[in-house]
Amino acid sequence: MAETLDLEIAIQNVVASASLDQKFNLLDIVKNFSNVEYNPKRFPGLVFRLKKPKTATLIFSTGKMVCTGAKSEKLAKSAVNKVVKKLKEGGIVVLGKPVIIIQNIVASANLQSQVDLETASDIMDNVMYEPEQFPGLIYRMADPKTVLLVFTSGKIVCTGGKSEEIVHVSVKKLFDLLEDYELFYN
Repeated sequence: MAETLDLEIAIQNVVASASLDQKFNLLDIVKNFSNVEYNPKRFPGLVFRLKKPKTATLIFSTGKMVCTGAKSEKLAKSAVNKVVKKLKEGGIVVLGKPVIIIQNIVASANLQSQVDLETASDIMDNVMYEPEQFPGLIYRMADPKTVLLVFTSGKIVCTGGKSEEIVHVSVKKLFDLLEDYELFYN
């Protein structure tokens, strides 16, 4: 059944960190770019927004960067490289290439069937289900290491994956586990 099932996995956000082995004067960046936000009293980083891909990259004076909002690993890496290129074009001295690491991928999926969360919370390990607090079951998958929020509707959110492949493996593994425990109903 699962082979023909479309679990509608969609990447919602990719968070990537990047490091340039140098220090930045963030005020120099502010002077040269209109699409940045910097309020050091509220937050120590500068926000550099791109329209394509639609992302926000935090730049810190240490040379560290965090890119959020990308819809794929490739777009996250592309956004960081584009920010670095724009910095150079804007007269900011950038010595090396950024070392980019995917930190987290958030994805949604649809298991195509309703899930008995009450029974799941009784028989599955590594779960937390308190419907008075939160309507979803929280499942901490050990391998691959991800956290999946499972809702009665069969909709899920997967977070913590370091690659798109890990997200797909986690969702498929969860589907198989729920199917094995006969926790689906319509």
